[in-house]
Amino acid sequence: MSSYEIIQIDSQTWRIEDQGVRFFLLTGDREALLIDSGMTVHNAKEIAHSLTDLPVRLLNTHADPDHIGSNQEFDTVYMNPAELSNYHKTQRRTGDITPIWDGDVIDLGNRPLQVITLPGHTPGSVALLDITRRVLISGDPIQDGNIFMFGIQREICAYRHSLKKLERFMDQFDQIYPSHGTFPVMPSLIGELQAAAEKIIAGEITTTDASMFGNPIRKYDAKAAVFLLDKE
Repeated sequence: MSSYEIIQIDSQTWRIEDQGVRFFLLTGDREALLIDSGMTVHNAKEIAHSLTDLPVRLLNTHADPDHIGSNQEFDTVYMNPAELSNYHKTQRRTGDITPIWDGDVIDLGNRPLQVITLPGHTPGSVALLDITRRVLISGDPIQDGNIFMFGIQREICAYRHSLKKLERFMDQFDQIYPSHGTFPVMPSLIGELQAAAEKIIAGEITTTDASMFGNPIRKYDAKAAVFLLDKE
């Protein structure tokens, strides 16, 4: 059963908390953008229209099931094409996408959002830089909760490179809005996660065995976040 909470951040920004995952509604002068569409929620478009009269589009930060709960409400969705294997093959979803690429800018009307690709958690994960508000909407890669890195489409070395890439943008945002965990988090978390990923790759963090969705995994408590990797 769906249970969610709508929390207004400012006059043009909302977060919707959906049982451990959050998604966002942003409005500009011309249109609105949903960033992800929920997990148990299957009426995200209806929720958005209860908050704005503007036309609403949808962008997926990635295609894991807790981010695409209401995708069926939309004729097309902004998505990095690198995520289509996850979307079509792993999640068994269909439908058209409007491709987004690294560096693309989606302007909602005096509210430009820059796409930053962050492969690792999934191949096509993206973040959005809300340029005028100096906020990074990060999806799953930047958070202080559990970061899923197990399964064939996830890669800790690619994730480390994506964190390093964000160093180029550090002077452009003051806060991070993640999809899980504490809200908001500070940019300093990026360096902490990068250091943690490097220690995991080097075998410098003690692990514990665990199970997730029937998969045997290794759990790395890196203080900044908990990383869940394949048990080799």
